[in-house]
Amino acid sequence: MTQHYSTRAFFRQMPNAFLARYFAAREVLLDFDFTAMKETKVDALFDAWMALPEASRSGMESELREISGISNEKGVVAIIDEALFHLNEDGAHEAFVAKLMALPGHHERAMTVFLDHAPMWKGATRFYHADTLSHWRKRKNLPKVTAAVDPADIAALSEAIRTYYRGTDGRAKHCKVEPYRRGKLDYFFAFPEDYAQNAPEWRGEEIELQSRHPPFEIVFVYDGADGRLDLHLDGDKKAAEPLQAIFAEHILKCPELPADPADNRVYNLAPLRQRYFNFVWAVGSGIESVAVNKLRLGLYTPKNAKLVIEADPKHNPKAVYDLLDKLSASLPSHEYYVTQVGITAMVKPNATAAAKSVTFTVSQPCSCSLKYDEIGLRLRAMLEASNVEPKSPPEGDVPADNAVSPAPTL
Repeated sequence: MTQHYSTRAFFRQMPNAFLARYFAAREVLLDFDFTAMKETKVDALFDAWMALPEASRSGMESELREISGISNEKGVVAIIDEALFHLNEDGAHEAFVAKLMALPGHHERAMTVFLDHAPMWKGATRFYHADTLSHWRKRKNLPKVTAAVDPADIAALSEAIRTYYRGTDGRAKHCKVEPYRRGKLDYFFAFPEDYAQNAPEWRGEEIELQSRHPPFEIVFVYDGADGRLDLHLDGDKKAAEPLQAIFAEHILKCPELPADPADNRVYNLAPLRQRYFNFVWAVGSGIESVAVNKLRLGLYTPKNAKLVIEADPKHNPKAVYDLLDKLSASLPSHEYYVTQVGITAMVKPNATAAAKSVTFTVSQPCSCSLKYDEIGLRLRAMLEASNVEPKSPPEGDVPADNAVSPAPTL
């Protein structure tokens, strides 16, 4: 969901000294006395802003919206992650983080980076945007190699994506790919050109249709240590595997996409059929509780039939299993398998914050609605520790079927 933005509200949230620095850098409102303005009392500033030429305001409004959007905890995490790439001298990153954390709030931190550390800004906003995305498609069993990020490799990836979409649906006359490094992960943001659109826009005092050629977005996140590729793609899911193959060829130098057999599913949902299943998470992760709130069952007969069982685990963490037990007489366990699990977790964002409820789904074969923000990464680690998202089995091992395991002896 797009975050609501209001210029007046942004002026209230940003301290006067930082507003003065921003406008001085843009060489506007130089005669405005920010020292005489009381904090949060921004009517005079807003009036001066509205008196600026529309063309001048338009460019700054885009910048202010971007600063406002990243002025939160997730945005600061993205900034700190991007800073690692730029500050690689001994102690430089630690000093930068200390400087940032000494500021009183996230708005001040975002504005400081925007004004004083411009090379970090684009990467930080890209990471923050990726952290807000959900429904990633996973692919494991890829070569555990260093991603190729030389300009020639990025150009080849861009051209291959462009060629694919030109051949399948006639769009993507142009395509640009931006690579970024974030810890042990490599991010690739691809922007192929979409179909032309006529969109209504204000032109002076009239609304007119303007022809536009917007990009659509593809995001690849590659973990070389684990040989895992996560892909975010809106629209046609048929493009997922071809895009994975394109990435493997040009970035991993793997001419053929390794097999991703159905019996080697990324998510192992079979254990979650049982009420005795317990999730596992690390001490210090901030996770307080995890419970299943939904099971989507695939029926063997009739073909392609599904049954969804859902219950609120707030007062009874095993409520969904109580419902499943009630159905057992008419729906024996051998007549279904689990295709999706809904999960509710209570997670503390930090040591002093109250726990918040996070609800997400895990679906076979390779879909998870968790975002790549700080909490999302903790919960992904929990899934891996719980053997729901296991590492690739050793060569020759046969993955377990989606079947009921014997219940433990109580």
